[in-house]
Amino acid sequence: MTLLVLGLILFLGTHAISIVNEPWRERMHARFGEIGWKGIYSVVALIGFVLIIHGYGQARLDPVVIYNPPFWLRHVAMLLLVPVFPLLLATYLPGRIKSATRHPMLVATKLWALAHLLANGTLADVLLFGGFLAWAVADRISLKRRQPRPLHTAPAGKANDIIAIVGGLAIYGAFVMFLHTWLIGVSPIGR
Repeated sequence: MTLLVLGLILFLGTHAISIVNEPWRERMHARFGEIGWKGIYSVVALIGFVLIIHGYGQARLDPVVIYNPPFWLRHVAMLLLVPVFPLLLATYLPGRIKSATRHPMLVATKLWALAHLLANGTLADVLLFGGFLAWAVADRISLKRRQPRPLHTAPAGKANDIIAIVGGLAIYGAFVMFLHTWLIGVSPIGR
C-alpha cells in the first residue's frame, strides 16, 4: 500500500501544483524553461505512475475490503464509463462537446473514478479512484480562479464531435471486450 500512496502523491502532486501554488509553478517554469520544466514534471509524474501501477497490483494480492458494492452497481458503472473515452478525445478535438463541458478531460476523470468507486470497495480502490476523483474536483474548482494553459489540439471543426464520439465508443468497446482484461487483469463484463 505504501507504493500506491507514494505513487499517488507523486503523480497527483505534480498534477496539483497549479491548484495549490500557481505562482511557484510559474517561477519554476521560468527558472528551468519550457523543456526543462516539462522534463522534470514528466519524470516525477512517470515515476508516480509506475509506483501507482506496481502498488495497486501489490494491494490487489491482499485486499482490504472497506465495502461490498451490490452487483447491480457494476451496470451503473458501465453506463457511467460510456462517455469517458469520447470526452477524452474531445479534449483534443475541439467542438461542441468541449464547449459544453469546458474541461472534458476532468469530466472524464470524474466519471471514470466515480464508476470505479461504485463497482469496487477495497482500500486500494478507494485510495486510487478516490484520489483521482478528489484531484479532478479540486482542479475544476481551481480553474474558476486561474486560466487553463492552452493545449495543442486539432483545429476546431464540425467533424470533431463525430470523431470523438465514434472513436471514443470504439475505444470503450475495445476496453470492455479485451483491453481492460489484458491491461488490468480483470474483465469488466465478468468473463
